[in-house]
Amino acid sequence: MNCPVISVENLSKRYLIGRKMEKGDGLRHALERAIRAPFAMLRAESRAKRAKTEEFWAVRDLSLEIKQGEMLGVIGRNGAGKSTFLKLLSRITEPTAGKIRLRGRVASLLEVGTGFHPELTGRENIFLNGAILGMSRLEIKRKFDEIVAFAEIEKFLDTPVKRYSSGMYVRLAFAVAAHLEPEILIVDEVLAVGDAEFQKKCLGKMEDVSAKEGRTVILVSHQMTAIQNLCTRCILMDQGRLIREGQTAEVVRAYTSNGAKLASGGLAGRTDRTGIGDLRITSIDLRDESGNIVMEAVAGSQVVLSLEYTVRENVVINDCVFCVGIEKDLKEYFSMSSALVNRRQIRISGSGRMDFLVPNWPLMGGRYHVSFYIGSNQGIQDCIDDAAVIEVIDGDFYGTGKLYHEGWQGTAVLVQHSWKHHPNGHNSRKVVLDERHRIKPQIEFA
Repeated sequence: MNCPVISVENLSKRYLIGRKMEKGDGLRHALERAIRAPFAMLRAESRAKRAKTEEFWAVRDLSLEIKQGEMLGVIGRNGAGKSTFLKLLSRITEPTAGKIRLRGRVASLLEVGTGFHPELTGRENIFLNGAILGMSRLEIKRKFDEIVAFAEIEKFLDTPVKRYSSGMYVRLAFAVAAHLEPEILIVDEVLAVGDAEFQKKCLGKMEDVSAKEGRTVILVSHQMTAIQNLCTRCILMDQGRLIREGQTAEVVRAYTSNGAKLASGGLAGRTDRTGIGDLRITSIDLRDESGNIVMEAVAGSQVVLSLEYTVRENVVINDCVFCVGIEKDLKEYFSMSSALVNRRQIRISGSGRMDFLVPNWPLMGGRYHVSFYIGSNQGIQDCIDDAAVIEVIDGDFYGTGKLYHEGWQGTAVLVQHSWKHHPNGHNSRKVVLDERHRIKPQIEFA
């Protein structure tokens, strides 16, 4: 149990970005450029081209030891280097510098369909994956029925996997990776593709693989509940570096704290955003019903969450969808979307503001984080986790002067409700909520 099965020393991975492929970038032209390179070094034009090439370190100077039977969680924001780290461990890509020592067979589940041949059937891919892992045909046959039963794809076992849905791909891929007895199992965020029941099944299997079978599991996930429940140790990555490791609870707390710092720093300099970039959210504010910016939301009051945006010059975005999530301690309490309450197509250009109106703010006092996702018919336009922090203060939500009974302080979500007493001997009637008690979040298009 104390023997490290994975040793990583000063691991780094560098990519070159910013260089556009030139016309005629074939083998002949590459050889010509190599011959002319000594002379081209003297030319100012060549130096300018080289200056446009930028180094990007996806992983930088990472050192780590993982012991046999350990279940390690890897957390961090989008672009932190988590997936690159797993690809390096899986030998999918080679490191620029540093060393990796692996003791045992490695099974990786990094992307939907990785390691599958699309033209082969599910049955054939089970044997193909087993062979890649170094298993004999006899060993694969011994586990075959368990794999098929776990994946729940019996009806489609002899169908080419190119006809599988993403969920079926993940079911089969995880079943193969978990049952063919690798010493090291590496799992990225792909489990999020499966349904909730299958995710629960996979998490239970990973726990068995680590605790009962003594194999090593490395799990990357944004689902902090899974990380906290399964992993005894955790590492936090940011901008390719390992910035913290230790007990899971401590590292998750550090991650949450770091999120608050990011959110309070504004959106202009955020480099962890994803999307095409034709549209950018420039600020997030709280407003009262008159449109004035306020510093805090009051439980039970009308609150407007405003997203200011700008669209690239001469660009028009069709069928735009705005989504916002409100979180605390890495748990989402509620979300709002322009596509849920009004299917009217949003077509935007220039700059403007999207207002989400919540008539009765349903959260108790505390600090909450705002994440957003903006999509269009072209794909993701802009997306940031922990984009802003909002403070909520307690208000007279129920109009009774009370928010909770003594000892119920842990409650976070407030729900308008009513009650009716039916004493014995009276006809019971169905309770009908008054219309004013129905919460209907809506959107105003500014």
